Amino acid sequence: MSELVTGEAVALELRPARLPSRGLATLLDLVVAVTVYVVVSVVVVVTTASLDDAAQIALSIATFLLVLVGGPIAVETLSHGRSLGKLACGLRVVRDDGGPIRFRHALVRGAVGVVEILLTLGVVACIASLVSARGRRLGDVFAGTLVVRERVPAARSGFVPPPPWLAGRFQGLDLSAVPDGLWLAVRQYLGRMGQLDPQVGWAMAARLAGELAARTGAPVPQGVPPAAYLAAVVQERQVREARRAFGGVPVVGAGGAVPAYGPPASYVPPVGAAGVPSEEPAVVDRSAGPGTGFVPPA
Repeated sequence: MSELVTGEAVALELRPARLPSRGLATLLDLVVAVTVYVVVSVVVVVTTASLDDAAQIALSIATFLLVLVGGPIAVETLSHGRSLGKLACGLRVVRDDGGPIRFRHALVRGAVGVVEILLTLGVVACIASLVSARGRRLGDVFAGTLVVRERVPAARSGFVPPPPWLAGRFQGLDLSAVPDGLWLAVRQYLGRMGQLDPQVGWAMAARLAGELAARTGAPVPQGVPPAAYLAAVVQERQVREARRAFGGVPVVGAGGAVPAYGPPASYVPPVGAAGVPSEEPAVVDRSAGPGTGFVPPA
């Protein structure tokens, strides 16, 4: 188990895939790839029997590169990290911050995998995975990716989507300067905030919101609770990634369509004794389920 320890000494764990499950997934992928390679090679040899030796060697190299190298890269790119073997074992390749991989991530993993998996029969990949604290092979290290277990008990996830009145409010926010490590911390906090002590959770949300606001260059809107701000910004990032992945197709968020509007006029943030918005978390009724650290408008 790999953990990220926050400033409040609260460990937020990841769920990296173990070596046996990764090995089984890789073996399944290799069986499929080698089978396709053999079939394609036989077809190429039969159809090009009249060519000279140099042409046949060139076609053999091209077939190797296209099937055993280009094939896995294309599959991981199009499936967002779910190859056939990983899908069967409940695994997925993600970025270090937990987001979906892109072509450049799959390209680096595939290129390095030729050496550490194909040419060395997986010996280098096994050694690297055993040495790494998060079970990453060299391709994952260079690509900035991680293989995680996708099938996890639903009861352990406490993520609560942002309130509908925040949907689309951060469409103009510049997220390019936010590092992957901060995204990872925010995503892990949102997934675990229902299991944290309210005071600790509120303090963590305030600190992460401050760091996120500093990176984006825009302060947290007044009256927006830190946890709600974090959830809304993460949702905005997911919407942008979905638009890039699906070619600008309109995306529907947790609160329906994503319009650009702010909180309703009836929303009032928690007020302290002096009439100033309080920094302390509001009292939440936990009898209905995991707490979120903030109270949505009525």
